[in-house]
This record gives sequence, structure tokens and C-alpha cells, in this order.
Amino acid sequence: MRRRRPWGRDAAAASGGTIFSGAFELLLTTAASWALMPLLLWVGMRVMGEIGNAVLVLVGGLVWVGVSGYSIDAIDRPGGHMPIPALAAYVLLCTGLAGVDPARSR
Repeated sequence: MRRRRPWGRDAAAASGGTIFSGAFELLLTTAASWALMPLLLWVGMRVMGEIGNAVLVLVGGLVWVGVSGYSIDAIDRPGGHMPIPALAAYVLLCTGLAGVDPARSR
């Protein structure tokens, strides 16, 4: 039998025994991340004076949903962060997509 530490008993008592404590905050944070990443990509390109970055915004936003959803277990813990290889792959993909402009190929 495993004994609980006193702080563990206090935390369980404070949550009222619910297993979904913090679920709303995680859902809100995840939704904000999914909504803000395409916006940040678009704003960043506009600040640099680039136009015609719809491919970057669309594909980068969708890939962000996948990458952050896949690594949610690594993120959702105290001190958690996105795995460095996943973040590096995302940055490289978006860097490549930043040069794509469908209007130039016409």
C-alpha cells in the first residue's frame, strides 16, 4: 500500500475529489493557442512587409493544432514545455512556407 504525502491529501481534499479539476483551464488555454498561432503568423509577416501569406497561415495553423495536440501530455504538467524536436520541426516548416506565394507562380 502506497502512503500519500500530506500535501497530496490536502490537494485531493481541496479539489473536492473531482478528477477534472483544471480541465476548463486546459481547454481554454489550448483553444487560445490554436486561435492565436495563425494570427501571430499573419501579424508577423505583415510587420515584415510581406503579403500573400495565406498558405503559411492556413498550413501553419493546422500543423500547430496537430503538434500541440500531439504533445499535450508534455505541455500539461508543471514546468512542461513542447518537445524541442517538435518545435524545431514546426519552425523549419513555417520558415519554408513563408517563401511560398501562390500569386508569384501565375
